[in-house]
Amino acid sequence: MKYRLLFIQVLILLLASCNFTGAQQNSKSSKKASTSDLRLEIVDWHEGPVIGKGDPGTSDIKHGFEGGRVIKQDGWYNLFTSEQVADPKWVKMKLAHWKSRDGVLWQRVSTLFESSGDYTGQDSRAGLWSPMPVFNPEDSYWYMTYVAYRCKPSTKQQFLNNYDGRIWQAKSVVKGRYGLAGPYEDIAVIQEPGPLADDWEGLQGSDSFFPFQVDNEWIAFTGSAKTEKLPLEFWGNGLAHAPALTGPWTRLSDLSPVDFGTNFSENPIVTELSDGTLVAVMDSQGNGFGYSTSVNGLDWSPMKYVEVIDKLDQWWYEFRTPLGLIEEEDGLFTLFFTVMPESTDFWEHLGEEGYFLDTGFDSVGKMTLKITKNEMI
Repeated sequence: MKYRLLFIQVLILLLASCNFTGAQQNSKSSKKASTSDLRLEIVDWHEGPVIGKGDPGTSDIKHGFEGGRVIKQDGWYNLFTSEQVADPKWVKMKLAHWKSRDGVLWQRVSTLFESSGDYTGQDSRAGLWSPMPVFNPEDSYWYMTYVAYRCKPSTKQQFLNNYDGRIWQAKSVVKGRYGLAGPYEDIAVIQEPGPLADDWEGLQGSDSFFPFQVDNEWIAFTGSAKTEKLPLEFWGNGLAHAPALTGPWTRLSDLSPVDFGTNFSENPIVTELSDGTLVAVMDSQGNGFGYSTSVNGLDWSPMKYVEVIDKLDQWWYEFRTPLGLIEEEDGLFTLFFTVMPESTDFWEHLGEEGYFLDTGFDSVGKMTLKITKNEMI
């Protein structure tokens, strides 16, 4: 009986793999007929931060915000982000929900999860990052992935403030679209370092995870970096696949890391346009952000850049992370983003006892973009 059950399990996995491979081939065969040369252009922006130091709800946050996602639902913008609440920065964190009617005046709603802040490397949930809610139409629940790190002081040879990252998946206790606000309960770790990790992944483990649906399959961007050796030579993203949002998730090793034509990309967030084109915005080098396009979720274009300071007066030192494209009723797109307002000599002080990073109050900004496309055969 045991061997019969094992045979059935293996057969199911093989069939699932064949179905995905067939879908992958079909997607690739249709790509040539539907690829477009897509361009993002800034058309409007808010002067200064929409959430900054001293704003309501920020009194208990020492270092500001970084990363996450903004979702618009029923006329409200919902920000899910990592609050850097205390020292050490990047370690003592809260994953929080904020909301706004106009995208400018915000109110804090709740704390979703809080890290321990352990700085000895002992706790696998010492630092929590990158909350990404995604709605699952199969069971009508919101699911949220986020990153949990071990943390300890870095050395001159290795970045250890966040390492050994694991991807947790949590589920809202409230069914339906109105369950976006949670609360959320942890289900399981769905990706972690270890023998199943790809060679391109490094000491950092998994640093991000964004799942999105293509036809009846689920694909995810998953990030990592070779932080075991400084200076860093590669920080990038691969792909994972699952038959359902809840898994099981499998790395797509043959398609990873994704070749964006650059040695740095982080935190891709995917938006599907009305014509089915997928657009991923992400953290990139330079004073702006990067984006890539796909029609099947597997083959991605080389990264293009939006140099933000070509339009906006620079009120920050380092532009950090775009929080996803939001399509508005007028056909334009709203993009929120996080920035560091002050310079840092962090990399020069690696390994120094008692040194704590401080870049001021990392803030949230807002801009509006339009998308233009030239069809290519």
